[in-house]
Amino acid sequence: MPPPDATAPLARWLAHLERLHGQRITLGLERVQAVARRLGDAVQPRCPVITVAGTNGKGSTCAMLEAIYRQAGYRTGLYTSPHLVDFEERARLDGVPMAAGDLVPSFAAVEAARTAGEAIALSYFEFTTLALVHALLARRPDVLILEVGMGGRLDAVNLWDADCAVITSVDLDHMEYLGPDREAIGYEKAGIVRTGRPVVVSDPVPPRSVIDRAIEVGADVWLAGRDFRHTGDRQQWNWQGRSRRYSGLAYPALRGVNQLVNAAGVLAVLEALHPRLPVAAQAVRQGLAQVEWVGRFQIVPGQPVLVLDVAHNPHAAAALAENLDAMGFYPQTQAVFGAMADKDVRPMLERLDPLIDVWHFCDLPTARAARAADLHGLWQAATRRRDATAAQHPDPAAALRAAVEGADPAGRIVIFGSFYTVGGVLQQGLPRLGAKHLQG
Repeated sequence: MPPPDATAPLARWLAHLERLHGQRITLGLERVQAVARRLGDAVQPRCPVITVAGTNGKGSTCAMLEAIYRQAGYRTGLYTSPHLVDFEERARLDGVPMAAGDLVPSFAAVEAARTAGEAIALSYFEFTTLALVHALLARRPDVLILEVGMGGRLDAVNLWDADCAVITSVDLDHMEYLGPDREAIGYEKAGIVRTGRPVVVSDPVPPRSVIDRAIEVGADVWLAGRDFRHTGDRQQWNWQGRSRRYSGLAYPALRGVNQLVNAAGVLAVLEALHPRLPVAAQAVRQGLAQVEWVGRFQIVPGQPVLVLDVAHNPHAAAALAENLDAMGFYPQTQAVFGAMADKDVRPMLERLDPLIDVWHFCDLPTARAARAADLHGLWQAATRRRDATAAQHPDPAAALRAAVEGADPAGRIVIFGSFYTVGGVLQQGLPRLGAKHLQG
């Protein structure tokens, strides 16, 4: 079947890529570099590039950078992955997803370059990364923020040289691709650093491999606790860097125990790039106060309360458990949970087990997902609670409906485990819940 043309809808292009290349993960830069050379200046940034890698905290870090730079008056381009509901979420211009029709010409340009002469095979992720950055650069942003998909060294996002690299938390995930421990994984993530350019390491206890790799290539290393630090009380927090400081900051609008660590790293990026992108203190305060990022410990008021979190590995699940514990008393907590089959699910279930009264395990719309029945079996083997119950459902939306049906209006429902799980309940917009006896 021939590829779509530049007038075809985005959905046809995405379907074409799934047929042509599939969703399989393929690491390595040779293919994407070759196509980028054919695209030439169209994929060469004329603005500072910030590249963000890490196991958890990447998206939140990108969102805070975007919010602050927008408040400072800069035109921002942000590339992230994956998306929750609509593919267009992956490319944001000035805080708004680009329209599907504005992305299609870039898809056509990448396909033309890919097939010019000897055709070069690209994975779905490689193709879409090139296309979305191509589309963002065509709008001439003042700063381009790129979230690494997986790892760093061999990820397609590493095609672009970072003017400032950021490495957030490093923990165990994607071990079959990145290595068996934090040191191996840290080395892969440190592949985004560049000689003579700053790298902000916001992980308070980074693997030694991250620091060693950064020193090896001659990067300007910014370490939490050495080059920047933060303190705070229940009302406000303070930050100090190499030459700049902020006092009496309000806590970031993004909730969660790790957001202050992420925010501290963000402020280090601002200082490191200040000569090229100066930012006033008021923009920092407004950006942190107004930042939004769907699905990152997002609390939706209602009866019951709804909590959305894309936590999909043991480290993120531990943070979610800590955040839930800090919310206070709820007479009932239910969970809607779906996960990829390659995830280390048992530690996630064990960490949340003391907090969850009713589990709703669900299938997800991808062949990579674990079956609800298998998740249920893992929970039965792991749980220490005799008073908790569980059920299975064909999809996240059905699981949420069942949870609402049996909800205590003073309770809460937590949806986590995968982008597909959270995205599955957002298909019709953000749910506002009313327990059964409140509906009339």
